[in-house]
Amino acid sequence: MRRLALLAALPLLFAAACGTDGDVTAKTDGAAPAEVKVTGEVGKKPQVAFPSGKPPVTSSSKTITPGQGAQLKEGDSVVANLTAYNWDGKANAMSGSTYDEGAPQLIKVDSKLPTVVHKAFQANKVGGRFLAVVAKDSLTPEQMEQAKSQGADTSIASVYVVDVLGVPTVKAAQGDAKDADVKGVKLENPEGEQAPKLTTKTGESAPKGLVSKTVIKGSGPEVKAGQNLLVQYTGKIWGTDTEFDSSWSRGEPVMFQIGTGKVIKGWDQGLVGVPVGSRVLLAIPPDLGYGKNGQGDKIKGTDTLVFVVDVLGAY
Repeated sequence: MRRLALLAALPLLFAAACGTDGDVTAKTDGAAPAEVKVTGEVGKKPQVAFPSGKPPVTSSSKTITPGQGAQLKEGDSVVANLTAYNWDGKANAMSGSTYDEGAPQLIKVDSKLPTVVHKAFQANKVGGRFLAVVAKDSLTPEQMEQAKSQGADTSIASVYVVDVLGVPTVKAAQGDAKDADVKGVKLENPEGEQAPKLTTKTGESAPKGLVSKTVIKGSGPEVKAGQNLLVQYTGKIWGTDTEFDSSWSRGEPVMFQIGTGKVIKGWDQGLVGVPVGSRVLLAIPPDLGYGKNGQGDKIKGTDTLVFVVDVLGAY
């Protein structure tokens, strides 16, 4: 999925809802306009048919299916599915799709995007689908170097079909917080959109089974297995207070599919059924975490993991 990695690094965004067929006109090198045909329903992986001949040398975009939701704007963080193709005039092969990966991406609409994609997002609405043809004229010198460093062939055009799922506005779980009541763990819940403070330094024995406690109960629908969750979280090791991971520290939430084995068992078992908007404390024994081999340098095979997770959205 190297081209999808390129999108995330640039970064890029894509969208979903109800679908129709569409086309986009892109000017080729001295030839007549070439028609790219996009078929399939919004919300499902699209099919793209390319014309014969050379790929275009100029960028272009077009709305395939108009969205009925909110207008996208500068600065939005957009949840989107995207499918990418390499338009080389030969195989025109698909280089990756979030539909195959099982989870959409979170993309910020800003000037770090290729120019044509940046403008295309702002021309579309939630629930829509658009197509962007990205040629060299839409990349800054910095983006060109970044693409080359990731192994991308910048001499050809990249084609992206983007389905826009939504624009999350909530940055943290909010509401009345109750005591998690897990002996050995302390959790502070500041008001507003600040990160919760988790402390796991304790001499208490870790629980032998999974502990899942809803600290703030959200008002949204219950999370279902197979949905893609947007979350903020912090993870620490029981007893030592060692933080091994935190989306808060990275400055943005993450997305993943829940209940299907894409994440550790403790998350699959502890988050399905939780209302969207909730804050959940999870204490996860090794057999429901990373197992006897642990993970990386910080997590040993005997470690119990403690997470505080804010469930911001489900798609």
